[in-house]
Amino acid sequence: MLEYSSIAELCQAAEQAGTTISQTALADQSEQMEQPADVLYRRMADSLVVMRDAVRAGMDPELRSTSGLTGGDAAKMARYAEQGGITGAFLNRAMARAIAVSEYNAAMGKVVAAPTAGSCGILPGTVVSMLEEGLCDERAAVMALFTAGAIGMVIAQQASIAGAQGGCQAECGSASAMAAAALVELCGGTPAQSVHACAMAIKNQLGLVCDPVAGLVEVPCVNRNVMGAVNALSCAEMALSGVESAIPCDEVIDAMRAVGDALPASLRETGSGGLAATPTGRRLAERL
Repeated sequence: MLEYSSIAELCQAAEQAGTTISQTALADQSEQMEQPADVLYRRMADSLVVMRDAVRAGMDPELRSTSGLTGGDAAKMARYAEQGGITGAFLNRAMARAIAVSEYNAAMGKVVAAPTAGSCGILPGTVVSMLEEGLCDERAAVMALFTAGAIGMVIAQQASIAGAQGGCQAECGSASAMAAAALVELCGGTPAQSVHACAMAIKNQLGLVCDPVAGLVEVPCVNRNVMGAVNALSCAEMALSGVESAIPCDEVIDAMRAVGDALPASLRETGSGGLAATPTGRRLAERL
């Protein structure tokens, strides 16, 4: 039975069984929780439904948070995606979905914390995009969430997924790593490639601080969800091409924990440093 104490252990278990990370995680969870695999699958399928619903609701051009700081940008991005943009329609629509879920969260909508509400747009921005763009079927998308969940469990145990403890690298960084690993599996990659994608995704966001303006999970959080989704997609592409992380994934996670521990309290969700401490950030906090 897996203890999810390391990514290496998770990868090795999947490789030895000749299965994917998601199949390994589902079988293990079924044994640990003493519940049939199909019951756990249906529960995860429900999470996918919530993600898709949040994407749709977040696309409302009239959506606004209570503070008024965020809302409506997902609709702008979706319209822009129709033109193709610089990076193409798929990536721009994925960005729109990541914004949509994050803005819906800020407007008190129902989301899946994956792994946190502050990083809730990253998995939908990627996995839901693969599904809705016709690049995978629903079962594959649900199974990909098991891969993401297994990766997230290891990160939570080895380091942290809380911005208050490890900065935004612990939230959006972890979510991006989870999504990158899931994307690789969705595209037929090996467990080892998923692990390399996970490592690269975390490396790219090491040191990312948590500095919410006015203490709200809106600015710059919504835009960082976009960055996390794009990072996940690029890291998945690199891993699928054969690019590997020079630093083993578990060591990267250890480094993330060490960096988080070194961050001052002002840069860990207190709303007292970074962008929150700018003149405009302070004015917005006073107004709200």
